[in-house]
Amino acid sequence: MKRLNYLLNTLAALSLIVLFSQCSGKADNQAVISAPATGELTGMKIAFVEVDTLLAKYNFSVDLNEAMVRKSENVRLQLNQKARDLEKQKQEFQNKYENNAYLSPERAEQEYQRIGKLEQDLQTLANKLQSELISENEKNNLQLLDSISTFIKEYNKTKGYSMIISNTGFDNLLYADPAFNITKEIVEGLNARYSTPAKK
Repeated sequence: MKRLNYLLNTLAALSLIVLFSQCSGKADNQAVISAPATGELTGMKIAFVEVDTLLAKYNFSVDLNEAMVRKSENVRLQLNQKARDLEKQKQEFQNKYENNAYLSPERAEQEYQRIGKLEQDLQTLANKLQSELISENEKNNLQLLDSISTFIKEYNKTKGYSMIISNTGFDNLLYADPAFNITKEIVEGLNARYSTPAKK
């Protein structure tokens, strides 16, 4: 599947290079494409958005990212504290056991079992919190994608582009004339309609 996606991205990128090299002139970001006999592609308008830049400058994306970093850090701190507490109890058990401080082997075994249960509980909690973080991150990504695609559809009602391409590094677009870059307009439009929530 990854190989197929890579191949399709490579073919798309090569097609775009050919497409841009065939542009005989441009005005108002319009790319005039050599059309087939049907003439379907004549006057096609193309633009691209630098996704990395958009995500770094779109306030909603920044806020979501900062919130996830804070939650991840809180989870890390919580788990580290519990792990330190558990390690301390394990060390105390080891010292008592070596010094024959337990009244009976049965009592030592009970304490050993209790500490083992704490260790299992900590692992279960770590898995649960990690799963919650992944789930929330996926939800955030869907919200972000929906926000961007909804805005671009509205934006394009007045701009009339035939195609708006995303560009992330070399994934989709190997080269494009900067005149086709509408990232700044998209970021400004997205930020204009987004209200940053009050800091707690």
